[in-house]
Amino acid sequence: MAVTDLDLGRYKLGWSDAEEYVFKPKRGLNADIVNEMSWMKGEPDWVRNRRLKALQHFERRPMPSWGGDMSQIYFDDIYYYIKPTEKQVDAWDELPESVKATYEKLGIPEAERKYLAGVTAQYESEVVYHKNREDLEAQGVIFCDMDTALREHPEIVRAYFGKVIPANDNKFSALNTAVWSGGSFIYVPPGVEVDMPLQAYFRINAENMGQFERTLIIADEGSKVHYIEGCSAPVYTSDSLHSAVVEIIVKPSARVTYTTIQNWSNNVFNLVTKRARVETEGHMEWIDGNIGSR
Repeated sequence: MAVTDLDLGRYKLGWSDAEEYVFKPKRGLNADIVNEMSWMKGEPDWVRNRRLKALQHFERRPMPSWGGDMSQIYFDDIYYYIKPTEKQVDAWDELPESVKATYEKLGIPEAERKYLAGVTAQYESEVVYHKNREDLEAQGVIFCDMDTALREHPEIVRAYFGKVIPANDNKFSALNTAVWSGGSFIYVPPGVEVDMPLQAYFRINAENMGQFERTLIIADEGSKVHYIEGCSAPVYTSDSLHSAVVEIIVKPSARVTYTTIQNWSNNVFNLVTKRARVETEGHMEWIDGNIGSR
């Protein structure tokens, strides 16, 4: 349950919103959940089949024995897919009032107006808001959520999805491949330099939520892009799980900067896999600020 009447101390992002979701299934994970998610998204067969194969990898792999204590991750207690709104919008005023208020508290609309070339906002399992500067699209830059990319640019997604981080890389990359939803897709054409950062913000709201975004960035030859992601969640007495996969392809002489400001509440397990493939004279810069989570 949510923690109430609590001085959140240094963590000021721990409020929660009333749940008014379009779809919230039962807890736990099996092939039926994966099939239902894929059907709701209208995915092609190759994606659904890859999800089901990854689920088998996840079920067979033991829990990692390195790092922190993960014995308190109870996979059967997690919600693996929650659809918060009917559709994605490109105006903050079109969001449900509680969701809009959350992003206003976080300062995302103001940051977009002042500093950013494009913004994606994910709430639970889906991107609920996305907008680009028009000049980016005129230059051929593609910045959208992964679900939209799969529908509108399937040939690019299929060519690169899972090439840097295969499903069987580790237990949590397998889990992500089975149940991924949302995340960012970026393609920057040859020679194009994106002069202002692109940003995504990931918010968990529900108790026992699992968030599994998938991000794929392709910087073509001689291009340049800076991507920023932030994340936060309410304070609950039970745990949530964030397990993302990020794949980046840096083509010859391209430059990518990837900045993460991770500020999950201390009841969120944050187990992500991020990796880049850098080609001749390419440059990859990771800036990682891990403030919260377990």
